Amino acid sequence: MTTSAAINPQAQAVLDGRRAAGAPPVWQLTAQENRAGFGPVRELIGPGPFVASVRDVLIPGQAGNIPARVYEPGPDSPATIVYYHGGGWVIGSVDDWDAVCRALAVASGCTLVSVDYRLAPEHVFPAAADDAYDAFAWARSQLGAGRPIVVAGDSAGGNLAAVTAQRALHNGGPSPVLQVLIYPVVDCDLDRKSYHEYGGTEFIVNRPDMEWFWEQYAPDEATRRNPYASPMRAPSLAGLPPAYVVTAEHDPLRDEGFAYVERLSAAGVPVNHRHYGSQIHGFYTMVNVMDDADRAVADTGRAIREAVGAA
Repeated sequence: MTTSAAINPQAQAVLDGRRAAGAPPVWQLTAQENRAGFGPVRELIGPGPFVASVRDVLIPGQAGNIPARVYEPGPDSPATIVYYHGGGWVIGSVDDWDAVCRALAVASGCTLVSVDYRLAPEHVFPAAADDAYDAFAWARSQLGAGRPIVVAGDSAGGNLAAVTAQRALHNGGPSPVLQVLIYPVVDCDLDRKSYHEYGGTEFIVNRPDMEWFWEQYAPDEATRRNPYASPMRAPSLAGLPPAYVVTAEHDPLRDEGFAYVERLSAAGVPVNHRHYGSQIHGFYTMVNVMDDADRAVADTGRAIREAVGAA
């Protein structure tokens, strides 16, 4: 492993804690074991901020109801955010991502819908992508009330946000006014430099973990190259909504995030790229634990308010 910059001390403390606890790599466990193992992370993060109204709903999707949680920070929400949690399409839930979703709802002042899309390997591609788009369409029709819609997500959720933005465009819109992509998975190519830099077991997500996640979500190699699985593979990115992209230096996904920013920009899509040069994959959701997470969520909230005309 090589690193080009020092690791943030708070991030290093999290990594040291994982190492001390003897947490095995993701790829050595089953999907069920990995899901159960997320409990300590949720406890470490703790509760998110107060939100005026929080309710669980069921969104009708093409394959059945999709559980979701709706956060309403106040009565005059200027927009709706549809948020997709991370976890490699295998791990994670609205409960696991509750703190960061509360924080983003408060920071943006917007209604936020956190989507409990179907997980792999029980539900392989395109299940998660279909649920993501169905949730977006529902939010647009049921919660939109003429207000702008933003799609957002981290890691695998960033993948689903990017894919949803593409699908909305391909389906003739209306499209989101902004896509918030937090260290997103955008390509199945695991041979970029950053994947080889982080090919061990030191970090929260490493190259072997991503190999395992892709095997769960899209076992077939050809399927992985579908643009709705790997949005980088789309023939054109022209016409997509503006993007707010967060990347972290110590992250195997770093270079594909940079490459997607470059492709979006080359296609004429406005991009606001925020790179955290000392951070690790997964930092964004660790509100209460990492100062950078709190700052990143606050910055995202400001970007969303600007995008929806509520700054």
